[in-house]
Amino acid sequence: MITKAELSGLILAGGQGRRMGGRDKGLEPFAGHPLVVHVRERLVDGTAELMINANRHLERYGAFADRVVIDEEGGYQGPLMGIYSGLRASRTPWVVVVPCDSPALPRDLVLRLLAGLGDADIAVAHDGDRLHPVVALIRTALVDDLGISLAAGERKIDRWYDRHAWCQVDFSDCPGAFANLNTVDDKQHLEVALRKELPTA
Repeated sequence: MITKAELSGLILAGGQGRRMGGRDKGLEPFAGHPLVVHVRERLVDGTAELMINANRHLERYGAFADRVVIDEEGGYQGPLMGIYSGLRASRTPWVVVVPCDSPALPRDLVLRLLAGLGDADIAVAHDGDRLHPVVALIRTALVDDLGISLAAGERKIDRWYDRHAWCQVDFSDCPGAFANLNTVDDKQHLEVALRKELPTA
């Protein structure tokens, strides 16, 4: 079993937030806290180090992480570049990756990904209906292969996963936990739906 000392957390917050008017989604207020704080709570107790992949507002993100990791290459190239940058920066053999805009992720997310990994190199959350490629446990040793894929122009996470031994982890008991907030309306609707479950102070 992978131990906490062998595991880092990586929150992907390096996007442009185009569908939210260019706002930095991870810092958007949600139930009294920035979105990234809710996501951080799902990782911090189960990992040896918490990293946030960000490309702006680095000092603000620094208050919520052990380290802030910027993309290895500029130009907002998408989440696969964020994953690569986090794997490159990781000091542990495994990394749990999550997006910054899913504030209701299961609180036992890390434990369940670890339990479902088996002999695979990548474990990806599946909500019973669809896969969530940016919620995953990834072996850090795959970083060089990912660098090669990126250099060849690959930007699709699922296509890169298909190059490796990967598995789905069943989260069909809590599909709503993977709701992500792409627009202001998404944020408002989920905040109302989860008001009783999320801290407000």
